[in-house]
Amino acid sequence: MSNKLKPLFIGDLEIKIPIIQGGMGVKVSTASLAAAVANYGGAGTIASVGLAYGIDERGREFVEASNEAFQKEIRNAREMTKGVVGVNIMVALSNYEELVRVAAKEKVDFIVSGAGLPLSLPEFAKGTQIKLIPIVSSERAAELIIKTWKRRYDRFPDAIIVEGPMAGGHLGFRLEDLKSNTATSLEDLVTAILKIVKKYEVESGIAIPLIAAGGIFDGKDIAKFLKLGAKGVQIATRFVATFECSVPDEFKKLYIASEEKDVVIIDSPVGLPGRAIRTKFVDRVMHGTRVPFKCSYRCLRSCDPNTVPYCIAKALCNATKGDLDNAVIFAGSNVAKVKKIVSVKELMNDLVGGTIKKLEKT
Repeated sequence: MSNKLKPLFIGDLEIKIPIIQGGMGVKVSTASLAAAVANYGGAGTIASVGLAYGIDERGREFVEASNEAFQKEIRNAREMTKGVVGVNIMVALSNYEELVRVAAKEKVDFIVSGAGLPLSLPEFAKGTQIKLIPIVSSERAAELIIKTWKRRYDRFPDAIIVEGPMAGGHLGFRLEDLKSNTATSLEDLVTAILKIVKKYEVESGIAIPLIAAGGIFDGKDIAKFLKLGAKGVQIATRFVATFECSVPDEFKKLYIASEEKDVVIIDSPVGLPGRAIRTKFVDRVMHGTRVPFKCSYRCLRSCDPNTVPYCIAKALCNATKGDLDNAVIFAGSNVAKVKKIVSVKELMNDLVGGTIKKLEKT
């Protein structure tokens, strides 16, 4: 692949093409997708959440099964690529610390952490060279993480992913603001957080690259955020409709068939709103129907099985089994623009070519 873009440097880690494939659980961004992206010069991400769902859901057995499944996925990716591969671990998970320690032991290239504030992340990856990358959706969150890490651990984030309100999956914005389209735009967030980061860069003498995420679809979008000052971008939705993504064809075809009106904001048991594609299951829960379930192990810190309307883990797992009528299927705001299933190579070439073309015009 011909690449005239500047690489993304996160400390001494070089990502030749400044595109990070976003981590998508449950069982959406696994080793096959992450390795394929890494092989074409980007950074692949394995999502840790839900890899053991349906294997063993009883207490300690579930934690061990999760660790083993996560370790296996990381090792599988390493067998398929020598490129950059990291992981995404949600703060909201009750086995968060365990999963971070697995990632640290396996020496992944980076850990991305969001769905909550990863204030203790450096503690669990202590003594490693792994790059630690929090996800933030506000100036306040960015400054709080920077200050807390400096005070507690005498370190700064190696990079920061700034995720805007047009992303898929769980979102760091108020439900009301998302539904009314009044949440702060990604452009404004990147501009504001860049000012905060630059202050600490000057004081500390180190670089903290910003990575823009949420609603980024093509080269035009990538070029816009590179010109704003981001050093790279994170893209998730478009990578679902690739041959290398491990979800079933029914899942991918739903992406292709979706229209703008099919994308909705839901309230998730994680304690955050989420952007998903309308399904029969989503329609039921949006109309207040409770879907009872049994739970032997609380995988989410915030989840009370006796009161939450449904099990988000089961609903997401149903999607990867092809049971779309009983599933939650997360997607970004631009999913309606996805028109066909392509290879990761074709997608990366399209993204890079489009970005270069746009940058050369300005």
